[in-house]
This record gives sequence, structure tokens and C-alpha cells, in this order.
Amino acid sequence: MTDAPGRPTPIPLTILTGFLGAGKTTLLNRLLRAPELADTVVIVNEFGEVGLDHLLIETVDEGMILLGAGCLCCTVRGDLIATLEDLLRKRDNGRIQPFRRVVIETTGLADPAPILHAILYHPYVAMRYALQGVVTVVDAVNGAGTLDAHPEALRQVAVADRLVLTKAELPGAEAQALRTRLSTINPGARILAPDAPPDEFLGGLFDLDGKVADVRDWLGAEVHDHHHHGHHHHDVNRHDAAIRAFHLVSDAPVPRAAFEMFLDLLRSAHGPKLLRFKGLVALADDPGRPVVVHGVQHVVHTPAVLPAWPDGDTRSRLVLIVRDLDPAFVRRLWDAFLGRPAVDAPDAAALIDNPLAIPGG
Repeated sequence: MTDAPGRPTPIPLTILTGFLGAGKTTLLNRLLRAPELADTVVIVNEFGEVGLDHLLIETVDEGMILLGAGCLCCTVRGDLIATLEDLLRKRDNGRIQPFRRVVIETTGLADPAPILHAILYHPYVAMRYALQGVVTVVDAVNGAGTLDAHPEALRQVAVADRLVLTKAELPGAEAQALRTRLSTINPGARILAPDAPPDEFLGGLFDLDGKVADVRDWLGAEVHDHHHHGHHHHDVNRHDAAIRAFHLVSDAPVPRAAFEMFLDLLRSAHGPKLLRFKGLVALADDPGRPVVVHGVQHVVHTPAVLPAWPDGDTRSRLVLIVRDLDPAFVRRLWDAFLGRPAVDAPDAAALIDNPLAIPGG
């Protein structure tokens, strides 16, 4: 199956992350037994962390192990990009079975942003793999304390598309408080139970045919529907207060040059503060075919052009999760590039000449 003449259909790729002891291994082992994850490659980025011993069948190649349900497991001892490219070579040359999906499991202390960078930045990897989402596992018993003490855990939650709350049956009211806090940090992420159907954890931007599966879900229905999330007014600890989720909307088609300048300026001046952004944009020169954009920090995934709008909502919609960046300023910048009047709107032309003048908020 291909999505263009001579170009293979991108292979769906999911990142599984979560702090130490959150339950990543248990969830992964359960998912690997499901038919939906047959012919899957699991990449573990630290040798020995994931307990897959009971699933092992035989060694296939150096650094690769055949698991149950037709899955392969390999361990990253060096560069992730080299591992992903090596898998493609073996697949293309018939040295391993033609796997249909890749799951990357991070170490418990990992900041997932560098892994997202590697996948979205490398031109060949970005062409052959389609990032479907980030699944973050959170321990309901220890989650609040972990978020207080470890910035890595906070970033794991902030960049997620799906949050899996484990051990939620134990602490009662504490679990609900943690749910509220997770929704404050990342209101666009769905919160799932660990025993949810496997297809709830998979999918996202691309399905196997390279099309958007559920735009409303992917953009985060809660962020999309509730404007108040753009203003951080919840009672949360000081770490959470630095991370905010908000959205930008345009009812009218957006001029291509204005959109490109807005995005380039924002990521070049404050890329490290853009934890995650994603959206569906109607460009003025071809509004009937929306452009899908998403990225992490200063890295933007190669945009995909859809043949038509997947639902009845044809507005441009961008969802941003930022750290230490004022959403109100970003909205004024958006308005300025679109030529819309706004109070205290920055001078777009002046900012093009001096992008570092953007305040951090």
C-alpha cells in the first residue's frame, strides 16, 4: 500500500512514556497480546528496563528479539534514528517480516521531547514513519508527588495525546484530584483506563491509509470547546502554572505567507517553550484542502494536505501547549499576522525584523 506513486505508506508509530513505576510494562505486555498489535516492532531505549522475558520466543538478529503476537523487540544502545533506519532496511530487504506498527517505549526518567524531535526532524524517518501519538502512563497513587518532584514527569504529561491512569481504584478522591490536575496541565489529552480497548491507545493523526482518523479528538475536544483553558486560573502548584494549553481559531481562510511567517517567527524566537502544537489550517489559496501541521518546539513535521475536510467544521484550528509563554501574546501575534484588530496587537512587520522582541509572558 502506498500513499503516493513510488512512496510507501508511512508506518504508524506510537511513543509510550511515563515515570518510573507508573505501569508502562504492564500496559505494553497487555497490548502486545491484542490482534491489533500483531506485526509490531517495540523499541526500548534502555536495555533491561522493560520486563518482556515471559514473551520471548527466539532471537531473530543481533539486538532483536521475536515476541509473541508476531512482534519484534529491539533495544536502542546508540542512536534512535540509526535504529529506525536499520529496521526499515531489514524490512525493505526482506530480512525481517514487514511489520505494520512501531511502539517506542522510553525510560521512566526520559523527557520525550528529544525522541519527538528525532522522529519529526529527520527527513527520511519523517517520510517513512507517521507519528500517531504519545501515550503517557501515570500512577494514581504516586502521580501527584511525582509531578511535584520531577520536571520530566510534567513534560511527559504535557506532550501526551493520551494519558493512562493506573492504580486509580486505590486512592479514591486522590485519583479524581489527580485527574483534574492532569486535565489542567494538558486539557487536550484523553484520560484512559489501563484496561481500555487496544484501539483506544492507537490511532491519531494517521490511520493505516495515511488519513486523519478523528480530527476533533486529535486536536483535543476540551481545548477546542472551552475557551477558558487559555487562561490559567486553576489552583495548581508552581510547576503546573508554567504549562498552559490554548487554541487559536480563524473562521476565514488564512493567507499562506502570513501563516508561514507566524509559525516561523514563533518557533524561531521561542521554540523551546512550544512543548507541542498541532492543527488543521485552511489556506487561502486552497481552502477546500486543509493542511495538517504538528510539531514539537522548533521542529515541525512535514505538513500533510488532506483531499477534503474530514468534518463539517472548516475553520482553521491550532492547539498549543506552551511553557513560560503568555497565551495572550501569542493570540495577539496571531491576530496581527491575520490582519485582525486586537488591543495592544504587536506590529507584525516590526517583529519580523526583531523576532527576539517577543515577550516570554
